[in-house]
Formats: sequence, structure tokens, C-alpha cells
Amino acid sequence: MEASRVAAIVLAAGASSRFGGSKALASLRGRPLLQHVLDVAAAPGFGEIVVVLGYNADEIERRLLWRSERRVRNPDPDAGLSSSLRIGFDSLGPACEAALIFLGDQPLVRAEVVERLLAGFSSPALPIVVPRYQVGGGANPLLIHRSAWPLAREARGDRGLGPVVRDHPNLVLEIDVEGSNPDVDTPADLAALETAPDPTSR
Repeated sequence: MEASRVAAIVLAAGASSRFGGSKALASLRGRPLLQHVLDVAAAPGFGEIVVVLGYNADEIERRLLWRSERRVRNPDPDAGLSSSLRIGFDSLGPACEAALIFLGDQPLVRAEVVERLLAGFSSPALPIVVPRYQVGGGANPLLIHRSAWPLAREARGDRGLGPVVRDHPNLVLEIDVEGSNPDVDTPADLAALETAPDPTSR
């Protein structure tokens, strides 16, 4: 699927309670953590990029490098990741045929994984395309065709689309990819990434 027909949604509204502060702005290799995700999302040429902000939104707006991303705000981020997901979908224009969901706390997300998800989509019969990492971990980012967007309404709490994907395996295409795509939940997680291979240097 051509990236121009796809919207990117970056979810970055959480309180970062386990991190102890705004992890979106925590520095990783000289850039804010969220900036790493935005830089990868900017590369494919998506039809639009929507970033859902919540906690510390004003400071994030000031300190990140923005391109053409459209920022929307979750007025109740305590309602969990699922509420940001619905806000992201509701903000998309009618021309988008699919959406690719990024999590704002996964700074090692790789451009080649995004490319493989876009290339892997072939039919609305399998409207959800996810990576299956060789090292394990969550199936993110996730590509979902417009025909399956109503499934986003099934998401609850802070778990996003993970349970929805598990409940509808007949709608999911898995793409095998190398490596992993770790979340940053704590300062220790961030410290570990400082010594991990930089995926942008390949």
C-alpha cells in the first residue's frame, strides 16, 4: 500500500507515571524520546500524521521539531491508551484508506519495519498487518485498513489494540521481522537503550 494513502497516528498522551516524568521529552542519544518516533513516521510520506498529546502537551509542543504533523489533544488521558486511539481515528480525513499506529514510547521503531508493513498489505480480507519480532515483544507499529477501524471501538483502558488483535486472528497478517521494538516504561529501560544498537545507523 502506498504511504500517501495511509495516515500515521502517534500516541503520546500518557502521564508516564512509571517513568516519573514526561518520558516523551527524556533524552535518548541527544534527542527527545518522542522525536525518534516522529522522525521515523516522517520518512515514508504518509498522507497525514496525527500526534495525540495529553499530559505535558504544551511543553512537548514547544520542545520538539515539528514538520507537517497535526497535533490533537486527549482531554482525558487518564482514560487510557484506548481513548487516545479513538481520538486519533476520529481526527483522520476521509481520503485515508488505512492507518499506521505508532506508540510514542518506542524510540527504536525502525523505518524498514514500517516499509514491510505497508508492502505486506494486500487485501481488506486481512485488514490488520503487524510485525512479529524475532526477539519477541509487542506487535507495534500496527497497520489497520479502514474497513477494520470500527474494531478500534472495542479497545478498552490502557491496552490499545493488542487484545483486539488477539480476539480477531482471522483478520491479522503477521510479518516476520528481525530484532525487537522495546517500550520505554522506566528510567532503567531508557538507560538500557542508550547502549543498544542505533537502528538509524544501519
